[in-house]
Amino acid sequence: EMKGSTWGYGEENGPSLWHKDYPVAQGSRQSPIDIVPSEASFDPRLAPIQLSYDQCTSINISNNGHSVVVEFDDSDARSVIHGGALPNPYRLRQFHFHWGEKGCHGSEHTVAGKAFVSELHLVHWNAEKYKTFGQAAQEPDGLAVLGIFLETGDDHRWLHKITDALYMVKFKGSVSDFKGFNPKCLLPSSLHFWTYPGSLTTPPLHESVIWIVLKEPIVVSEKQMGKFRMLVFNGEEEDLRSRMENNFRSPQPLKGRKVLASFK
Repeated sequence: EMKGSTWGYGEENGPSLWHKDYPVAQGSRQSPIDIVPSEASFDPRLAPIQLSYDQCTSINISNNGHSVVVEFDDSDARSVIHGGALPNPYRLRQFHFHWGEKGCHGSEHTVAGKAFVSELHLVHWNAEKYKTFGQAAQEPDGLAVLGIFLETGDDHRWLHKITDALYMVKFKGSVSDFKGFNPKCLLPSSLHFWTYPGSLTTPPLHESVIWIVLKEPIVVSEKQMGKFRMLVFNGEEEDLRSRMENNFRSPQPLKGRKVLASFK
């Protein structure tokens, strides 16, 4: 039987079974979704997305057994996102990636049924309203996640700062210092976006996320993506060594939600 800490992306503990331990998996605002541009409504009242990441302070990079995560100092309002449909600024907590196996797509959101090679999630929380990230993660307006698609082409000139650090966090549970990285360098040139009310895409699947999915992908090379696939899902002391790949959840039913677009 799958218990809280043992969910994953394998046959025996993958997304199709998460509902056994997390019934909200079949809830009314689950993520990701397939974004159908022709069915999204342009909303002229949506403010542009503004990212104030100037004083950004990354702390560490880690392998949590599901993805690679870069964490930030969120003790003050140094790095925030505002605009869009957000009621106030949300503070940057961490970012992580989802990806597929070699030659396959691994984004969580899809656009008109099309998946991308990978998806980057920048996770922010409503620190003006809630005291802790953990509390915010359970509230309907607690989190704002900025989703950025990755497609393959040339090397990305800044992603190497992350891919060069991956060897230090190959195994589950490993953490390494990772200071001074500003995720501003991972943004595409256009910040046009789609937005909708959704959830975490990993257990506990809380329906607490205002999603902001950027329309324009960033470009990375196959070689850079290959470095992500050298990570493993398991701890160093475990016998089993399974490559970290296909760590994504498929699109969930829209259930009457509206997707808004910041652009015509």
